[in-house]
Amino acid sequence: MPQPAVVVLDVNETLSDLSPLADAFTGVGLTAADVPRWFTAVLRDGFALSAAGAAPRFGAIAEGVLRTLLPAPEGPGREEAVRHVLDAVAALPPHPDVAEGVRALHGAGHRLLTLSNGPASTADRLLAQAGVRELVEATLSVEDVGPWKPAPATYRYAARRAGVPVAELVLAAVHPWDTDGAQRAGAAGAWVDRTGQRWPSHLRAPDARVARLPELPAALADLRGRRG
Repeated sequence: MPQPAVVVLDVNETLSDLSPLADAFTGVGLTAADVPRWFTAVLRDGFALSAAGAAPRFGAIAEGVLRTLLPAPEGPGREEAVRHVLDAVAALPPHPDVAEGVRALHGAGHRLLTLSNGPASTADRLLAQAGVRELVEATLSVEDVGPWKPAPATYRYAARRAGVPVAELVLAAVHPWDTDGAQRAGAAGAWVDRTGQRWPSHLRAPDARVARLPELPAALADLRGRRG
């Protein structure tokens, strides 16, 4: 791994904190348990459409899945409920460790980009809210590629935008499938395991594993040492 590496940050759940959605969901007759159910279905359908050759859009899938979960009948009340939840999605805050983590990575000399299955504007807003937007070179979206991550083309797109070989990228994400996908594309993968989960044995083990973003610079330095 070169010094410094280009660190590509995932956005949904890695930068954004989904926990405030619990109130929005319960406010329209759903439950807090429906939040992960909804998000998992959004990812599933985005992956499926990508595999089928489509170019899915996160917002359209997020709304479509939500409509399948809402108990309200068709009518003005249902539309109000949809808007209430989608407004909450659009206003999700960054995780508390984002500002510290981005500053630590920048201070260690790493170039920083984001790469999301959603629109680039989401990353812009989250980073601005955390006060670190100016430390990130570019906020990238798969919307400019077509398929969603973990399609290899998405990580190669990030490498092209950074002007480096894909081997010089480190993808940092809370999702094991994302780090696995990055590694299969030739990049390094860093798992941000905030919840202490077990690693899925059917995926490639991550090159680095941290509990919080601010731990990532030290983990990458250790990785360079092990590879060197």
